[in-house]
This record gives sequence, structure tokens and C-alpha cells, in this order.
Amino acid sequence: MELSFELNGRPAHVRVDRHRTLLQVLRDDLGLNGPKYGCGLAQCGACTVLVDQAPARACVMRAARVAGRRVSTLEGLADRETGRLHPVQQAFIDCQGAQCGYCLNGMVMTACALLAGNPAPGEAEIRQAMRDNLCRCGAHQEIIAAIQRAAILLRNDEAAHG
Repeated sequence: MELSFELNGRPAHVRVDRHRTLLQVLRDDLGLNGPKYGCGLAQCGACTVLVDQAPARACVMRAARVAGRRVSTLEGLADRETGRLHPVQQAFIDCQGAQCGYCLNGMVMTACALLAGNPAPGEAEIRQAMRDNLCRCGAHQEIIAAIQRAAILLRNDEAAHG
């Protein structure tokens, strides 16, 4: 089947088998390596992308479900023109919010969705939003600190750019 959707702000068209997952299409057909294959069961979060700004597990979502929708991946967060990282990405760097980095995609994408809906979450709200993303390295405190910092950076960006 022919699949058309918006990917990181640009039109995407790809021919796919109706049984393929969004993760397979993103990685294998479109060459995006941000979303990772972790568990294949929607339980770890490594494959998280945003579909119409909501977190979605690409490892279990059939690609056909994104027809006509907006999909955002880690690769689409940075400003294409300036190369400037998204504030959430910058905050994860600033706070060393990753060790091995395998969970990083899911953490960043889920944090982006959280902060889009709640620009000033408390620690309990952050923990609740991130509860289904697994980090085996134990960088949990740094991840929480990164999300708190990202909230500040996003508010500062909004204040500076109206």
C-alpha cells in the first residue's frame, strides 16, 4: 500500500506492506535511527515517537495507522536551519540524562509530549509521565533533572520569542 503522512514537518510517501510496523518503516525504509527496537512489546519505550503530538510505541503500531497524520521522531526535534538542539535535547546533555543512551529516544520524546501539555510539571508528575520508559543504567535522577531543566529552557525560549 502507498502510505502518506507528515514526518518531522515534511511530507513522507512510502510503499509499505500493511503488516509492517511504524518502527520498521522509520528505520528500514526511511533511515531514521532515533527510535530504537527494544522489547517489541510496547513495554520499554525505546521506540517512542510522537503521533499527532502524543507518544506512541512504534514497535507495535502498524505503519498504516499513521496515514494522513503527523509523526515526529528524535531527528525532527532540532532546528533544521540553525542546527540548534531542541531544549529537551539540550537539557538531557546539560544534565547528563543518559548513560548508555539506548532509552534516550523514548525519554526525550515522552518528555517533549509531557512538557507540551504541562510546561511546569512537578517531580511527581514527571515520574508519572515517564513511568513506562525503562532505563537499565539507572540514570533516573539525571533524567528527572533534565526534564526539570528542559521546562525552564522551554519557558525561557517562549519568553524570548513570544
